Amino acid sequence: MRLGLFGGTFDPIHHGHLRSAEEVREAYALDEVRFVPCGVPPHRSGRPGAAAHHRLEMVRLAVADNPGLGVSDVEVTRPGASYSIDTVRHFAAGLDAKDDLYLILGLDAFLLLGSWKDWRGLLALTHVIVTSRPGSGDALPYEKIPIVVREAFCYDPVRSGFRNEFGKELLFKRLTDVSVSASAIRELLGKGKSIRHLVPAEVQRYVKEQHLYNEPTEC
Repeated sequence: MRLGLFGGTFDPIHHGHLRSAEEVREAYALDEVRFVPCGVPPHRSGRPGAAAHHRLEMVRLAVADNPGLGVSDVEVTRPGASYSIDTVRHFAAGLDAKDDLYLILGLDAFLLLGSWKDWRGLLALTHVIVTSRPGSGDALPYEKIPIVVREAFCYDPVRSGFRNEFGKELLFKRLTDVSVSASAIRELLGKGKSIRHLVPAEVQRYVKEQHLYNEPTEC
């Protein structure tokens, strides 16, 4: 099995997230990309706009009709801050030796990798796929790769890519530019504006039913 893990607050999940997951799944022949909504984000100031159980349910609604996409509640149900190393260990423990785990990171998160809890242990357990941000170009220039990451990986000329001592690859995927962000969606909702065509219809309906972002939520 080739399993991709796509973490984030998903506050709310939108078409940009879904398109990114689909393109990564297809590019690397992954059997599934599993969304992992963050319970308590350790690197984000302030609380997410919607409670964790609401964000989890929105992801469930968004991926329900795509058999190649799934969702996990492991971070939402785990107490304390949601660290990627704990999540990767959880999934790695359930895989067979022939299986592969892929951690999908946006460019901004990847550039901060050296500040993550036990990032070296993380790189021993999973391949890393770094996705582009809209307008960022085809690949990340070598000099912008964090120094700690450059020290952990060596260039493999046979595979034309980066590989570390544990045989894990560092991969870069240029995505179709979909210029939509969760913060912009929350801003629209706060102004009473429509978010139609920015999120799946089921997510839009849920946001309205639960009075998320523009009215107090029930936690």
